[in-house]
Amino acid sequence: MDIFILTIMLIIIVIVLAYKAIKILRPYEKTVVERFGKYQRTVESGLIFIIPFIESIRKVDLREQVVDVPPQEVITKDNTIVVVDCVIFYEVTDPFNAVYNVVNFYQAITKLAQTNLRNIIGDLELDQTLTSREMISSHLRKVLDEATDKWRTRVVRVEIQRIEPPKDIVDAMSKQMKAERMTRAAILEAEGYKESEIKRAEGDKQAAILESEGRAKAIKKVADAQKYEEISIAEGQAKATIDVYEAIHAGILPMIY
Repeated sequence: MDIFILTIMLIIIVIVLAYKAIKILRPYEKTVVERFGKYQRTVESGLIFIIPFIESIRKVDLREQVVDVPPQEVITKDNTIVVVDCVIFYEVTDPFNAVYNVVNFYQAITKLAQTNLRNIIGDLELDQTLTSREMISSHLRKVLDEATDKWRTRVVRVEIQRIEPPKDIVDAMSKQMKAERMTRAAILEAEGYKESEIKRAEGDKQAAILESEGRAKAIKKVADAQKYEEISIAEGQAKATIDVYEAIHAGILPMIY
């Protein structure tokens, strides 16, 4: 009986030691192995073996990860308070530095992002802030990437989710946009009316010209007809005179004195 219990205990000890000694790392993971709390080595993904109770591991995920920076109030250059938040996408490039050079990466990069957002937007006026999201994102990504370089992490991109001015300014901007739309509509309507009047005037002018040309042609035709009639009469009279003259010379008609 004692041998059976001892065997069971040995099996359990072996299983525990195997569980502690054998680790599996996924393709997107690396691990830092420590021996008595001191860095020993960095291990790639796959099946790894460590010395139970002597060595320990600290896994590092190498996939692209997301940090959602909480909203914060920021003052612009023209002393307007806006609420800004952003999302940071990053990836670890060196597990050793990511583990040993920063205590809480998530908190550290969040504070860095908030601080630098205040600095960047503080140099911009409200109108610039609202229309320069891409510039703010690009600038913030560059600053964060440089600041986190000692942790061997790469900031892939930064997306500004929201830039929200105070409600009274939003209402004023809405009214301004509405007024601008109404002004543009009035201008378009006036231009349309002007264009319509111009076309109508040009049409009336063309019609008057065509009418005048038609009248001129009609008068010309009448004048040509009258002229032709007069010429025909004159030619007839001339021919009659010539015939009379020839008849007199021929002795057909007596001369009249």
